[in-house]
Amino acid sequence: MRFGKTGNDIWGQAEVSDTKPVAAALWILAAMMILGVIDNFVAVIAQKISIWQLYFVRVCISIPVIFAMAQLAGARFLPQRWGAVLMRSTFFASAMLFYFSSLAFLPIAQSLAGLFTSPIIVVAVTALVLKEPIGIYRIGAVLVGFVGTLIVLQVSPSAFSPLVIVPVIGGFLYAMSAIITRRMCDGESTYTLLAGTMGMQGVLGIVGLLVIAALGIEEQQGPLAFVTRGFVWPMGEMGWLVVGHVLGSIAGVFCLTKGYQLGEASYVAVFEYSVMIFGPLFAWYWFGQNLSFGQIIGVGLIIAAGSVIALRSRAQ
Repeated sequence: MRFGKTGNDIWGQAEVSDTKPVAAALWILAAMMILGVIDNFVAVIAQKISIWQLYFVRVCISIPVIFAMAQLAGARFLPQRWGAVLMRSTFFASAMLFYFSSLAFLPIAQSLAGLFTSPIIVVAVTALVLKEPIGIYRIGAVLVGFVGTLIVLQVSPSAFSPLVIVPVIGGFLYAMSAIITRRMCDGESTYTLLAGTMGMQGVLGIVGLLVIAALGIEEQQGPLAFVTRGFVWPMGEMGWLVVGHVLGSIAGVFCLTKGYQLGEASYVAVFEYSVMIFGPLFAWYWFGQNLSFGQIIGVGLIIAAGSVIALRSRAQ
C-alpha cells in the first residue's frame, strides 16, 4: 500500500484529469441503484436505534472493510491532501446527517426534495462562483430533472413547512462535497475518500452519543426518538439489518465517489435523480407501493434530463 505524500499544496486545486462522462454516469447509476434500495430500510432502523448509533456502527464496520479493500487493490488508503479530504468528508457526512435527521419530523417526500436541491446548487456555484461555463442545455436539464423529482415525490406547495429548510441545508452541504470532490480531490484514491466519509460519520456519531449522555437528554416519543435516543444494546435482529445497511452504504458511496472523480460535478449530479427510479421500483416490488400516473410522468422527466446531459457532454 502506498502512503507517500505529494508536493502539492493541500489547499490548492488539484490537477483535473480528463473527464469520462459515460463511465461517470454508469458509476452514479450503480450507486443510486444500491442506495435507492437500502434507503427504504432507514425508517425501519429508526424505530430501534438513533442516527448517532447508526453512524457509530458505520465507522466500526466500514473502516476495516475499506482498509482491506485498499490493500487488495494495491491502492492508497491515507490522503495525499489531508485538508481537502477532511473538508470533503465533513461536508458529505454533515449533509447526510441533516437529511436523515429531517426524516424524524418531515415526510420523506419533503426530505428528499430538500436534499435534491443539490444539483441546482452545484450548477449555481459552478457557474456563478467558480465562473465555469455550464451551457443552457445542462441548466435546463437540471431544472427539468428537479421538476420531475418534485412530481415523483408529490410535493405540494400547500404542504410546505419551514422545517423543509433542514434537508435543504443537507442539499447545500452535499453540493459542496460534490464540487470539492472534483476540484480538490482529483488523484485521491476512491478508498481514501470513502474512508474519509465513513470516518467523519463515525466522529459525528460519537459526538452525538456523548452529548446525549452528558446532557441527559431524554428520548422523545415517536419519530424524534431517532435523533434523541442514546446508545441501544443489544440491537437484536435489528443488528443484522444495520450491518447490511452499512455494507450497502459502502458499496453505494464507493460508486458515487468514483463517479464524481470521473465526471464534472454539474454533469454527474443529474444522474443522481435516478434514485427516484430505483427507489420506487424496489418499494413497489418489496412493499407493494405503486406509482401514480403523475409520478410516472415525473420519472419520464428525470430520464429525459439525464439523456440531454449525456448527449450534450458527448457533443462537447
